[in-house]
Amino acid sequence: MSGLLIRPRIRPRVAVVLVYTAAMCMNGLDSTIVNPALYTIAGDFGRPLSAANTVETAFLVALAVGLPVAGWLGDRFGTKRVFLGALTAFTVASAVCGLAPDLTTLVVARAAQGLAGGLLTPVGMTLLFRAFPPHERMKLAKVLIVPTALMPALGPPLGGLLTEHLSWHWLFFVNVPIGAAAVLLGVFGLREHVEGPEGKFDTVGFWLATPALGLLTYALGFGPSQGWTKPAVAVSAVLGSVLLVAAVVHQTRAKTPLLKLRLLADRVYGSASALAGVTAAGLMGVLFVFPLLYQASLGASALDAGLSVFPEAVGLMLASQVVDRLLPRLGPRLLTVPALLVAAAVFGALAVPGVAENAWSVRGLMFLIGLVLGTAVLTVQISGFESIAPPDMGQAMGLFQIVRTLGGALGIAACAAVIGGGHVRRPPPTRARTVRRSG
Repeated sequence: MSGLLIRPRIRPRVAVVLVYTAAMCMNGLDSTIVNPALYTIAGDFGRPLSAANTVETAFLVALAVGLPVAGWLGDRFGTKRVFLGALTAFTVASAVCGLAPDLTTLVVARAAQGLAGGLLTPVGMTLLFRAFPPHERMKLAKVLIVPTALMPALGPPLGGLLTEHLSWHWLFFVNVPIGAAAVLLGVFGLREHVEGPEGKFDTVGFWLATPALGLLTYALGFGPSQGWTKPAVAVSAVLGSVLLVAAVVHQTRAKTPLLKLRLLADRVYGSASALAGVTAAGLMGVLFVFPLLYQASLGASALDAGLSVFPEAVGLMLASQVVDRLLPRLGPRLLTVPALLVAAAVFGALAVPGVAENAWSVRGLMFLIGLVLGTAVLTVQISGFESIAPPDMGQAMGLFQIVRTLGGALGIAACAAVIGGGHVRRPPPTRARTVRRSG
């Protein structure tokens, strides 16, 4: 009887939905909430604006590292154990981010967040699929898309609001009570399932790719601010490139590779993946650089910067609701090509002198960016998998997500390199003189 009093009875399916939703909200929020605060973070740590990209690139690259190993870990050690372990790590890393005394600590903690986040989505989806039969999954997906799509949209304005009225540390502290409650609920409510891995884990591929991406992240992150010829940056770039080439060669020859890179040889899927990477680079790049420039060049507040990019997420959400209806009527080419042309025109319009000074012009253009790039990405994502055989679908989905994530990291690094080239003249505020600019 006492055991029943200590251990609450929770319906497993309810627990799965609640814990998964909490985890996806945290993960989605952290993908966008930091951008409006990067200007302040750089100033507080006394670092140049171009160094702020490391906070985001570390998160995205580590996310890409976690994705391909998530399924194997879940099968090997159990989905409940791996999911709750990743959720705990994400929560602890969030607390460390909020307490970070310097940029290096913040970047390392963000990488830990990203690695844990890379495990959460695939393993969480496995938990859902095992808890709900196929005929209930579509209804469930329509319900879950609301919080998981809403959180990235709310990230920029919430990040600006917290930075403006509290401090940037609270961008990470908000995860702690949510994560702790979700872990506690998962401990009592989730059921364990150990499938047993189908094949041998590609240890060689993992230990070639992981340090390669880590070294390249360091080089891309600190190259713009410290100089590309600095020994640590140059050595990291060269060694990371060598390891990455070795990892690719190994993946093409291994019997059970970590990633089936041969799938990229398929013309439709390969083109879709490349296009997804390029569009992610443009989208993540503008979401990174625009709040920085908006604050540095125009003196906008963190909240103003967050509100300026919020319409992009609204456009993206709208695109997700209409693409599946337009695609059967128009086909992928008639949807993708015009969308990319409009996106290029919008990027050009944002670069026109004086446009960024009008808040509503900026918000309208950001809405268009989300709408057209969202249309392009979702179209290629849907049509790109038509030629993939069912046994390869899991690998193809994971590889597509990795390409898109790494594309976003490269886009951020490229924009940071432009900033590092001297295009931003106004220094970030120091800890002593951070002021409100919401006026």
